[in-house]
Amino acid sequence: MTDNPDIASIKRRAAERARQLNLPYAGALTPAEAYALMQAGAKLVDVRTRPELLYVGRVPGSVLVEWQTYPGNAQNPEFLNQLAEAVAPADTLMFLCRSGIRSHGSAAAAAQAGWRDSYNVLEGFEGDRDAAQHRGTVGGWRKAGLPWVQG
Repeated sequence: MTDNPDIASIKRRAAERARQLNLPYAGALTPAEAYALMQAGAKLVDVRTRPELLYVGRVPGSVLVEWQTYPGNAQNPEFLNQLAEAVAPADTLMFLCRSGIRSHGSAAAAAQAGWRDSYNVLEGFEGDRDAAQHRGTVGGWRKAGLPWVQG
C-alpha cells in the first residue's frame, strides 16, 4: 500500500501526529485521510455498538467489531479474538468510533496485540459536540461528506 506517494504522505503525517501526541500506535488520521487509505486497501474497523450502527449510520465496507458491548458499555472481552477473525496481522487497520475516544483505546489494544499498522480516526463518525451539545456539526466522517449509509 505504501508504493503510492499519496498514501506514504498520509502515513507520514499520521505518524508525526502520533509522535506529537505520544500515541502507542502507528498514527492518527483525519477522516479524509482514512477514506483515502481505505480506498487503497486499508481496513476501517468500526468499534461502535450495533445500535449506534443501526440508528446513527455506518461506513460501507467497514469491519464491525464492538469495543464495548451494548447495553452497559462493558469492555468487549472478545474484541481481540473477533478482530483476529476479521483482519490479518499485516493489514493496515484504522479504528473508528463516534468521536475518536473508543477508537483510540481499540487502536492501542490492537497495536499491543501485534497489529503494528494501527491508526485512530480522529473526530470519529459524528465528531465532537457543538455549543448546543449536538454532534455531526463540528467534525467527523459524516461532516466531512464521506460515504455512509443509514441502518
